[in-house]
Amino acid sequence: MSRYLIAVDLDGTLLQDDKTISERNLRALQAAREAGHEVMIATGRPKRHSIMYYEQLGLTTPLVNFNGALVHHPKDPNFAVTHRPIPLKTAHEIIHEVSDSKAHNIVVEVTDHVYFQKDPQTFYSPYAERALSVTSGNLLTQLQEEPTSLLIHATEQHVDQVRSRLNDVHANVVLNRQWRVPEHMIEVMNKHTSKAVGIREVSKHLNIDRNRIIAFGDEENDLEMLDYVGTGVAMGNAIDELKAVANEVTASNMDDGIALFLEEKLGIKA
Repeated sequence: MSRYLIAVDLDGTLLQDDKTISERNLRALQAAREAGHEVMIATGRPKRHSIMYYEQLGLTTPLVNFNGALVHHPKDPNFAVTHRPIPLKTAHEIIHEVSDSKAHNIVVEVTDHVYFQKDPQTFYSPYAERALSVTSGNLLTQLQEEPTSLLIHATEQHVDQVRSRLNDVHANVVLNRQWRVPEHMIEVMNKHTSKAVGIREVSKHLNIDRNRIIAFGDEENDLEMLDYVGTGVAMGNAIDELKAVANEVTASNMDDGIALFLEEKLGIKA
């Protein structure tokens, strides 16, 4: 039997709305592994906010964090870590351009070290959970390392202006995406970062051809991944743009969409 590499996004895909993995999805992924297939996580989350699901699934594969900006192996210290940060000069320029009047706050992550432009209140406190360090204050002076990710929580009236500036001035260095929840959060990453890039590294490590990769996603940051793999599967709750590039559409994250697809595709019983 030829094995597949199964790549799963977390939020809105593998995870239910309460951030748990359903029993059926858990059994399906375990059954797939027992049948000889490989399972991996490809998420926009940092390691500290995804490792618990990695452990729950019992995975032994590399882990793609920050949408591909960080590719590492929690179980293999000899695995060559890939880190694609934002150039520090560009990060400082963006932070300078996004004045206090245009953003409620700016959150910068250097792997699992977190920096806030303003002290994190209740809304931002989850970003600080399990961080190796948390720093607040003027990011132009506090941030002295190339960041893995930059999050701009823009004011509603400035979202389009901030994104236009990023696209017009910094598009040769960074890409930006807007989240649905919270809707005014703009994520800025290295231009050469995507889940597709991370999955390509993992599939090469595992010696699995891209045509035998199945990937599940629901959001804008999954576009490149679903377009790259042999079988791109959009969740029923996915954005329309993702469904347009997907090969298949399954049920939603609340209706065991991953399990339903894998049971039929791989002939496994969950």
